Amino acid sequence: MSETRKEPLLKVEHLRQYFNKGNSRAVDDISFNVWRGEVFSLVGESGCGKTTTGRSVIGLHNITGGQVYFDGQLVNAGLYDCESALQQAARDVKDKKISPEDYRQIVRQQRQEERRIRQFLRKRDFETKIQMIYQDPATSLDPRMTVREIIAEGLRIQGIKSEEEISRRVSDVLVRVGLLPEYAGRYPHEFSGGQRQRIGIARAIIMEPKLLIADEPVSALDVSIKAQVVNLLDDLRKEMGLAVLFISHDLSVVKYFSDRIAVMYYGKIVELADSAELFARPLHPYTKSLLSAIPLPDPDYEQRRVRTVYEPDSAHDYAQDAPSFREVFPGHWVHCNGAEYERYKAARL
Repeated sequence: MSETRKEPLLKVEHLRQYFNKGNSRAVDDISFNVWRGEVFSLVGESGCGKTTTGRSVIGLHNITGGQVYFDGQLVNAGLYDCESALQQAARDVKDKKISPEDYRQIVRQQRQEERRIRQFLRKRDFETKIQMIYQDPATSLDPRMTVREIIAEGLRIQGIKSEEEISRRVSDVLVRVGLLPEYAGRYPHEFSGGQRQRIGIARAIIMEPKLLIADEPVSALDVSIKAQVVNLLDDLRKEMGLAVLFISHDLSVVKYFSDRIAVMYYGKIVELADSAELFARPLHPYTKSLLSAIPLPDPDYEQRRVRTVYEPDSAHDYAQDAPSFREVFPGHWVHCNGAEYERYKAARL
């Protein structure tokens, strides 16, 4: 095992992100790792929880439950587990299932854990090493700021005051993303969509991060510009040794760019595997449905292509045996119950 594979750069354990007092489970108990230098993609239909996962990882949401580790350090954790434990303890002592002394001990432990979590939520000293590229380049850039001010904002927040150094680093990063240094004095509305997205990438990489979270960075761009931006991200991650958490619903882009892919549906990861493995041998019915929707520039193929419709109620029977996330084959995980697990394994033989 190589040095980069000993410890994941990003480790997400049982991440939960609930809204509306828990009635809306945008992300519902997912776990995954992102290794150093890898492109890990989250794919799925709109509303499945992809973007919420990325925003939770970077700390734009205080997560409901679970833990997020970055470079071996706990950087985010949820308070939901503490609150649930306190509520359960209160019910148990009322029903005389535990003694008052046990209840007080549970309260002390959970309050201590809650204080520890809140300290991490205030600390936020990891943020320069995780940067995000947003979906819409038009709205993610302040129209009242010049390109130089937009890109240099992170440097100023970190305490860099030398205007000469700031100008040099802004010019260098503009060249790095394929723009001219002279563009630094212009405003975002003077650029095309692809150029604005390059500015957003420049704003992220000037902080020299270890992880980029790319939230559908090419969905608002023309096809030819998509390829340019994806190639740029691929070059940057090789040049800088970046890991990329790539969020997209465009499976053709994901197939080209990703090392591993996780498929999300209704807040859960239903399948996770290497890119080649997932496209060659999809197991979960929802993954098969997504892959059947990929169009190809081949009229003959398009005439023969049959869309597979995913209907959860008819595809699964979880009345007696609840599903869990299981490793069906080495590195290939599927959300399934026992019967499905055996069926998936038999299908590979």
